Amino acid sequence: MRAAVITRPGGPEVLEILDVPRPLPRDGEVLVRVHASALNRADLLQRQGKYPAPPGAPANIPGLEIAGEVVDTGDNAARWRPGDRVFGIVGGGGNAEFVVTREDELARVPDGLPWDAAAAIPEAFITAHDALVTQGAMQPGEHVLVHAVGSGVGLAAVQLAHALGATCFGTARTAEKIERARAFGLDQGAVVSADPQAVVADVLGWTGGKGVDVVLDLVGGPYLAADVECAAPQARILLVGLLAGRAATLNLGTVLTRRVTIRGTVLRTRPAKEKAEVTAAFARDVLPMLERGTVRAIVHQVFPLEDIQSAHALLESNATFGKIVLRLP
Repeated sequence: MRAAVITRPGGPEVLEILDVPRPLPRDGEVLVRVHASALNRADLLQRQGKYPAPPGAPANIPGLEIAGEVVDTGDNAARWRPGDRVFGIVGGGGNAEFVVTREDELARVPDGLPWDAAAAIPEAFITAHDALVTQGAMQPGEHVLVHAVGSGVGLAAVQLAHALGATCFGTARTAEKIERARAFGLDQGAVVSADPQAVVADVLGWTGGKGVDVVLDLVGGPYLAADVECAAPQARILLVGLLAGRAATLNLGTVLTRRVTIRGTVLRTRPAKEKAEVTAAFARDVLPMLERGTVRAIVHQVFPLEDIQSAHALLESNATFGKIVLRLP
């Protein structure tokens, strides 16, 4: 099969399309013919040698989310049949014509949903739903703050918060991204430049001084200190990304007096049982919304697999709104 291969740590130029052996499904796994695969920040880090694939996933083939058709099943895999349209998050290897994954880490692709759009959904919506709903216990009527609202996860979170009756605020690096996100349910937004603390005054103004109940932080670093200052009593802060850095200085007095919960979360390294649970929760709660058109995928641009170097360069530019998708014939 053809696959995008990381030939050595480095920039986009280290990615090459090579012929590699097709994987075989093992016990409880299925083999999927990949029709589209979306890019994520983890792919960039893996390419740079900073984020190794988890055990059992290809070490040199990136790609965390896929949409395609089941073509074969391993022993004790009975959930899917050849020809079924599926999508989901995989440990790696998604930027290839075929990938194997556990059968319970896949969900059904809604009828009529194109492959490009389907590939842009799993990582964004599973991550956002798990963080906001399962871990953050977001409730109707609450105030939610989402950083990086122009990202795939950010836009999924905005749509889910709006659909579930929350008021959603957000930040982005440009006014254009804020304005575009309003069409997907963003109630108020602020442009963040050098100092994330500047958003605190905006949030307190929007909430009448109360603060927000849930924060989805996809950026980390100094944003986390601003999250604490934006927090309402008993707020839940979900830290998902570290684009702005791995270190932060917090006002622990505020954490204590407001009884703030700060929780880090990542999907890729979770045990198989937990991955199956978050996929099942996504299928239960989000698939009906996708079928009704309440929420939808936002695709910034589609590239052929052969142009993966350009796709990586675009994602690194931070100029995207929504997901970048690789199309496989």
